[in-house]
Amino acid sequence: MNKFLIFISLLFSPVLYASSLSSCSLNGVNLYGKVKVVEHFATFKVKVVRNFADLKFKEVAHFADKCGEWQFVNNFEDFSIQYVDAFEDFSIMKVDNFPGID
Repeated sequence: MNKFLIFISLLFSPVLYASSLSSCSLNGVNLYGKVKVVEHFATFKVKVVRNFADLKFKEVAHFADKCGEWQFVNNFEDFSIQYVDAFEDFSIMKVDNFPGID
């Protein structure tokens, strides 16, 4: 009986809150908007790759309101990133056209 209760509690637990990249968000944070690059305590750790990125981003000057559009700022960011070589949350690739998730 205890195994059944554990199964039911896991089934309806808030663990499902963690979003996936397929919805252009991760852990409830949208992957577009104002981005600050930091060296420590970032919202996300990202790895820059040349091919097969999890997220293709386009740097924009204003109105970063679509998936993969990033406006780099020093203050008042929506989220922060830290560049890493390993153990990233997701990989990124800079593009000029068609940002987002494939």
